[in-house]
Amino acid sequence: MNATMTTAAPELSDRLAWPGRAQALRMADLRGAPTVLLFGCASSAWTRQRLDDMSRLLRRHGDVLQAVALLVPRFDAERDPRHLQQLQSEHALGFPLALDADWTAWQQFGIESWPTLLLLDAEGRERRRLVGAGPVGELAELVQALVAEAPEAAQKDKTALNGNKRGAMPDLPLSFPTAIAIGQGKLYLADTGHHRILECDFNGRILRQFGSGAYDYLDGNASVAAFRRPQGLALQRETLFVADTGNHALRRIDLRSGEVHTLCGNGDGPSQAGTATIDQPCGLQASSSHLYVAMAGDNRICAYDLSKGVLETVAGSGFFAINDGNGLFAAFAQPTGLALRQDVLYVCDAAGSSIRAVYLRDQRVQTLVGQGPYDFGNIDGPRSIARLQWPRAIALDPHDPLLWIADAGNDRICTLRLGGGVVSGYSLPQRLHNPGGIACGDDALWIADTGAHALLRLDGRDGTLRHVPVGE
Repeated sequence: MNATMTTAAPELSDRLAWPGRAQALRMADLRGAPTVLLFGCASSAWTRQRLDDMSRLLRRHGDVLQAVALLVPRFDAERDPRHLQQLQSEHALGFPLALDADWTAWQQFGIESWPTLLLLDAEGRERRRLVGAGPVGELAELVQALVAEAPEAAQKDKTALNGNKRGAMPDLPLSFPTAIAIGQGKLYLADTGHHRILECDFNGRILRQFGSGAYDYLDGNASVAAFRRPQGLALQRETLFVADTGNHALRRIDLRSGEVHTLCGNGDGPSQAGTATIDQPCGLQASSSHLYVAMAGDNRICAYDLSKGVLETVAGSGFFAINDGNGLFAAFAQPTGLALRQDVLYVCDAAGSSIRAVYLRDQRVQTLVGQGPYDFGNIDGPRSIARLQWPRAIALDPHDPLLWIADAGNDRICTLRLGGGVVSGYSLPQRLHNPGGIACGDDALWIADTGAHALLRLDGRDGTLRHVPVGE
């Protein structure tokens, strides 16, 4: 529901936490210029899309427009204000974020679902309310009209809004790495925060970089091409497929020439591709004929036919839920990771804190672990009682009937024994930080320790864990 109104916005609650800022913001700090005020949740793909939309609008109207986001915790892990600082760095957000840990501001403003955008005029009055992750074009038109009403706002001193910031994140060799793909003597890593794909040897030496590192959408050779927060990789012989999440696109890298090409997507936002919608693609798996895609923003599992060049929906109604069933009657909750063995596609259903299986012969969907989108925890044991919290990636063990799980919300790695087995946490000698990628290869388990900006290798022979110094 999108509503038009003209009412004074409530005062910002004293209970809000403003990580990275020395002083809290008040409504008085926002008056004098139009403001986009977002209510959302950091783990929500739709909220992250709106954050990107806001950044795009600020690049266009930054001399006049201002933006603020108030985020509530869906998972226990999101109650840590440091998660907001990581989100701000990961998305390069140039505006303040606040943690509404007890949902006080949410109730004050009468918010019913995330994401919800409030458009405030220069006098702090709410002029429009947009619910959901709709087309950015509609939002852009409304903001343009609001900006046109207040040309004098361009002269406003925005020190209170943009100042009082604590130290920025240092420049690191890796920035929020996620997806990993293992080849013959090489590994490929999505250096998500640096908007590039790295080809490395197993000791971490960078052999090639695909993508200039610019936050953009360009095809071309390795040094010219550009990505936006790529979060999925799949290797098939001399081709590396990339889920270019921030560009809502599927890309292909020819490893012989280094050329980057787009399979589908336009870089502007969610779009129709074949009979499916491409909306924040994340996890990828390739077979001989298809590229399977976990479509996080559309809550579906899709398949790109490599011979026909057509994207089709395999399973998922698009509703945000954990429902089993056949094909389009099933429902997912922000799937982010995939693993494929024969005709079974395993799905890491992140916001559902669940592990699912899609049987490709009849497109039947079955939940292996998890009870529903709002039932999560950190519990090992039989899969009927086991609980995960925002798992982000999965990988099949090449030797045993095990599915490795990057249980990001619990900062851990665990396994699910396939065939009716149990979930077991794997003890590591160091704490992980929101692990967002995992892969098996070269007798090792490779872990993208996303929040720590690091790649780790767990040796399958002696169990030792070591840091892989990529680019160091």
